[in-house]
Amino acid sequence: MNQQIENLYALAGKPSRCIIGLMSGTSLDGLDVALCNIEGSGTNTKVKMRAFESIAYDATFKAEVRSIFSVRQVDLQKICLLNKWIGSRHAAFINDCLEKWEVKAESIDLIASHGQTIYHAPLALHQQTAFGNATLQIGDGDEIAVRTGIITISDFRQKHISGGGEGAPLAAYGDFLLFKDDHADVILLNIGGISNFSFIPAPGSVVQMFSTDVGPGNTLMDAFVRRNFNGMPYDEEAKIANSGKVNEALLSALQADEFFNVPLPKTTGPELFNLDFVGAAQRKSNTLRLNAEDIMATLNALTATTIVNAVLPLKSSKPLRVYITGGGARNPLLVRQIKAGLPWASFHDSAEKNIDADAKEAILFAILANECVAGNPASYPKGIKNFPAISMGKISFPS
Repeated sequence: MNQQIENLYALAGKPSRCIIGLMSGTSLDGLDVALCNIEGSGTNTKVKMRAFESIAYDATFKAEVRSIFSVRQVDLQKICLLNKWIGSRHAAFINDCLEKWEVKAESIDLIASHGQTIYHAPLALHQQTAFGNATLQIGDGDEIAVRTGIITISDFRQKHISGGGEGAPLAAYGDFLLFKDDHADVILLNIGGISNFSFIPAPGSVVQMFSTDVGPGNTLMDAFVRRNFNGMPYDEEAKIANSGKVNEALLSALQADEFFNVPLPKTTGPELFNLDFVGAAQRKSNTLRLNAEDIMATLNALTATTIVNAVLPLKSSKPLRVYITGGGARNPLLVRQIKAGLPWASFHDSAEKNIDADAKEAILFAILANECVAGNPASYPKGIKNFPAISMGKISFPS
């Protein structure tokens, strides 16, 4: 037997595994690296995070990725080059973290790499029925495995599509294993570039569990700030939005997009929600001369309103517990508006479940890697739209 397969077989049978989870989102803030001990699998999964680092991307990295990100016509050579380059950069980040944490690579069982999404193309967006759903993440898993010497699981979203899903959101799998509650409905709301949530109903609910994108999270606000405020990366503490006023005409035009009428669950991305989308809404609402602060206030309100509108129909006789994570959780104006729109819900920190809010996405991919090698798809409920009961990920050996 191939020695690497023997090693994989051995670690799959261990009572617990040491796994590094990686997450790089559409906002391109940086790479989240979470070192986790994961015991068991399925509904018996127990996670303890040992260390966490969020490594900011430099200007060169961001510029290279943005040159191909969500671009329909792109240099194919650049995609080939960046696939390897991002993998090697991520491997270097991991090696740096291990050195900083004083952890030997030999003690790590697996790396779980989400990769860098460069295009997300659900059927609902491209409307070409012959092709179905598609998505593409780059950052070669073989490159990571070879340069770190650690078995790497990557490319999770492709199996989700093959199983009948749309390739996103994937957080629902870990959310289900870690956050389900016998006495309350639970929403795991992640506000990254795109807002998405997992809804996990209490037992006996007439509503099935599902996971869905909602609409823009930070992507419109971040892009608008970068263009209009001397390259600032984002609206820190919502200072810009707080200094403006919501323009109802623009907000109405933004909300008029057909995507918001598509039933849940659904997926989307910056391919739709970008500055062209904002410009079209401004022309439609005759707000092209609106000042930048009012536009930011309106974009903030758009994110909050679309989240609230998606959650409102889920109100039941059960208590609702909402956990907010992602960059949007640090936007005080956005959070206030969401809480005001959902007054019956209680809001909680994922730390209550021993999950660091900043590290949650990276931890959840570590869980997916654990399920890939040691889990069983039977752990997940069947027959749920966009939630195929499958294990995800492709395995790359170090040699």
